Amino acid sequence: MTDLGPTLLALARNAIASRLGQPTRLVEGSHAPEFEAPGATFVTLTQHGHLRGCIGSLEAWRPLRQDVQENALAAAFRDPRFDPLTADEWPLTRIEVSLLTPAEPMRFRDEAEALAQLRPHIDGVIFSVGSRRSTFLPQVWEQLPTPELFMAHLKQKAGLPADYWNSGVQLARYTVKKWQEAEA
Repeated sequence: MTDLGPTLLALARNAIASRLGQPTRLVEGSHAPEFEAPGATFVTLTQHGHLRGCIGSLEAWRPLRQDVQENALAAAFRDPRFDPLTADEWPLTRIEVSLLTPAEPMRFRDEAEALAQLRPHIDGVIFSVGSRRSTFLPQVWEQLPTPELFMAHLKQKAGLPADYWNSGVQLARYTVKKWQEAEA
């Protein structure tokens, strides 16, 4: 299989550049069969090493090419934590694309058993209980290096207290292959 990374990064960059009225570049190979197959991606935008937007798909439900383009646009213009990206910010913006594996449900009896199964720096985790759901990519382990801290913040992201737990909690994990543009 070809290295998908450079093409995924170029597709994401072109989608945002086009919306901003900025020049785009030809992306060779973007119509190869692997880009037509369903894929789930997250697109993360940073400026000077700080988060500027991150939106993605947890399940592969549309062609990989479309998924990365739509998530790039959503990260740039619809992440509720940030104002829409401007043309002035564009040259300062770096893109990272994460390609997710299908999520695998985890089995556990209690929180301690769930925490013991987590693999720092490897697992992305989906937390859900009732109508609440949150996820962290594996890259978040860099800021939250212990399973306890990672899980506490995942619960808070879902709008729950850090010490929340009940028997209805469901967890699933996935891994990613990621590519990041070099700093300018």
